[in-house]
Amino acid sequence: MDFSSKLLENAVYEMSQLPGIGKRTALRLVLHLLKQSDQRTENLATSLLDLKAKVRFCSNCHNISDTELCEICANPKRDASLVCVVEDIRDVMAIENTGQFRGMYHVLGGKISPMEGIGPQELTISSLISKVKKGEIKELIFALSSTMEGDTTNFYIYKQIEKEGISISTIARGIAVGDELEYADEVTLGRSIINRIPFEGSLKSN
Repeated sequence: MDFSSKLLENAVYEMSQLPGIGKRTALRLVLHLLKQSDQRTENLATSLLDLKAKVRFCSNCHNISDTELCEICANPKRDASLVCVVEDIRDVMAIENTGQFRGMYHVLGGKISPMEGIGPQELTISSLISKVKKGEIKELIFALSSTMEGDTTNFYIYKQIEKEGISISTIARGIAVGDELEYADEVTLGRSIINRIPFEGSLKSN
């Protein structure tokens, strides 16, 4: 792709580094930004810089937050004894959109994947186990995607806490095997949360 401007070429290159954005789409987006007012472009740039500089992670659940505790953890109406374990922020948003869950979350920051060099120590598993051992949790719901990595992560956590005397469940398999949680429709995901099953039962069925 030939460019008449080095500035344009640089902008297209940086835009194309975003996931799912090819060079043609990046060019279209950059040309669109060029047509916008200076204020509009400045607002976009400022919001991205603020996001990078000021965003933090909730000290309790590791969700993305503007403050030490995210809005979910700071909400006294949420059930702190019921915790849903998810991979990342996108899964929190997907479950929240169902309106069917009133507990808390624990964001792992990924899944165990030896092929990618991701072990338990790269995730927030230790802080989750710590909360369980402190007696803060009565039920843990595994809501990771039904992939080999998701199942491996579920099983690893289960083995660490199986003797702690809490209820451990997993979302019902209304979510197709291999599907990522964020792509499930809200009705299916909501029903999967409501109709969750004991984790031990899911092991026997596999």
